[in-house]
Amino acid sequence: MSLSIGIVGLPNVGKSTLFNALTGKGVPAENYPFCTIDPSVGIVGVPDPRLAKLAEFSKSAKTIPAAIEFVDIAGLVKGASKGEGLGNQFLSHIREVDAILHMVRVFADDKVTHVNNKVDPLNDIETIGLELILADLATVEKRRSNLQKEVKRGDKNAIAEDAQLAEAEALLKDGKPSFAIKHLHLLSAKPVFYVLNTSSATENAPTSFVGNELRGAGVVVKVDPVFGEGLDDLIKASYKLLGLATYFTTGEDETRAWTFKLGSTAPEAAAAIHTDFRDKFIKADVINWEDLLAGGHWRLEGKEYLVKDGDVIEFKI
Repeated sequence: MSLSIGIVGLPNVGKSTLFNALTGKGVPAENYPFCTIDPSVGIVGVPDPRLAKLAEFSKSAKTIPAAIEFVDIAGLVKGASKGEGLGNQFLSHIREVDAILHMVRVFADDKVTHVNNKVDPLNDIETIGLELILADLATVEKRRSNLQKEVKRGDKNAIAEDAQLAEAEALLKDGKPSFAIKHLHLLSAKPVFYVLNTSSATENAPTSFVGNELRGAGVVVKVDPVFGEGLDDLIKASYKLLGLATYFTTGEDETRAWTFKLGSTAPEAAAAIHTDFRDKFIKADVINWEDLLAGGHWRLEGKEYLVKDGDVIEFKI
């Protein structure tokens, strides 16, 4: 299962520094706006202490963690939805990811310029959020315009889609994120969480007020990418944001964590290994990872079984 998190924010808030800390991949992080032009992609293992315990139990030759993809996207600025700062190009990169990690600078450092010459986390958050909404509004209005001929002809599908678009347009004009319209890949409909860059290498600005303001906005994580603090929490938050969970396979050759969507049946979860495991699924032997370590018994499950986080599974095809 290939799922990705796009790291977005204003220029010089620490996106590339965070990406480097997460992946160890040497993308540029110089002190000037638009340093990153093409998005860099890195695969990051999801921290999971259960994996090592299962590998030790099975005496596995190797262990393979679940993984999530992070995409370092160049900084957005006010006016990005209208093409400012190469905005259209960068917005297209955001459309391709499954969720958004909004990097917010809360540290003060005269040596690291701010695009607005002032550190104001809440204003920065509003700027990015508004640009995503404005970009979506342009997308929705263009789609509605293209539909009008079919609507006037009485095409039922076009009429239904236009009604849905009208509802989304009203939300966006009111400054609110839209709901998902799959084929349009709307930016404001993507899951989002906020990462506050405290950068303890410099004088810190207080983060509590930012966290309080964002309390109703979903997950908020504090990190210091310079010293690597908070990265495990960030990775886990990314994983949960996408509604993901983990099951395991284990044996002498390898112990491996597999990613699946919560609520998946056994055949659906088996597709993470190979589509043949989904299409030719017969049954599965299942046990909770803790029960396995404690010497518990496997149980037989069928096609309707809903896989749980922490299951150890042997699929039969």
